[in-house]
Amino acid sequence: MSQPLINKFVVVGIGLIGGSLAAGLKQRGACTEVIGIARKADTCSQAVACGVVDRAYMSLGDIAGELGAGDIIFISVPTLSVTTVLQEIKEFISPEVTITDGASVKGSVQRAAEQVFGVLPSQFVLGHPIAGSEKSGVTAANPNLYENHRVILTPFANTNAQDLALVSAMWQAVGAEVLTMSVEEHDEVLGATSHLPHVIAYSLVDTLAQDIHNPNIFRYAAGGFRDFTRIASSDPVMWHDIMRANKTAILQSMDLFIDNLSRLRSSIEHEDSDYLLKVFSRAKEARDEFTLMLAQRQAPTKKD
Repeated sequence: MSQPLINKFVVVGIGLIGGSLAAGLKQRGACTEVIGIARKADTCSQAVACGVVDRAYMSLGDIAGELGAGDIIFISVPTLSVTTVLQEIKEFISPEVTITDGASVKGSVQRAAEQVFGVLPSQFVLGHPIAGSEKSGVTAANPNLYENHRVILTPFANTNAQDLALVSAMWQAVGAEVLTMSVEEHDEVLGATSHLPHVIAYSLVDTLAQDIHNPNIFRYAAGGFRDFTRIASSDPVMWHDIMRANKTAILQSMDLFIDNLSRLRSSIEHEDSDYLLKVFSRAKEARDEFTLMLAQRQAPTKKD
């Protein structure tokens, strides 16, 4: 990239998501400088030492006077902490600065912005990268995390076109595919495809660890258990916030799953072979189709 896309890139919350975006932009020369904001001084020092950011502070107020048009603030804190960051932005930051976020629930961010500003600011582009890891913290930052992954933006009628274009280009610069949808559709889709699986994984591991009193329960668990429950190692605080923020959509997905699980239980109890085979075959077909779609999406494209 001959000329940086972004002037100053400011990441508020230097964990896996924010740190990976910062590291990715820095590695690709997509910004002139990366500045980190974190609540703890140790995190700030660690982020600089790891090379994820160029410098770091504990408050947006410390750098507010430096920021203007062409700069981006990326909010990457637990969902229920977004309000506090937005209050700092309202107090310190020029409306010329582009604001975006990476929260997993968009409805709660929209409501937080409207609560703080009265209306959703036109320079605030709500977004969510569909990528991650069970690892967390600044040491988990991966500059290639977003390669061949999707990012969903949820623009509104009043969203500034230049801010939207800049945020889209930012994600494309780190190798992501950018899609747009409404806030409502985003929260419904992610409630089913991301949030529900985390509920199931956390519940399963907790059930085995706490309620089945067999000291060998994990000793003989194999790769299938490891793969299925990997996401139960994710940051508990982040997922606690997501469950509260997207409660309605998650409960709807949980109710459907519980109903289907009850029917499956009944079919096992009554040895309903036809129903069992139908469910397992249908699930295998759907999973295989999804795997094929994922492989096609991640396959490198040929260049002329």
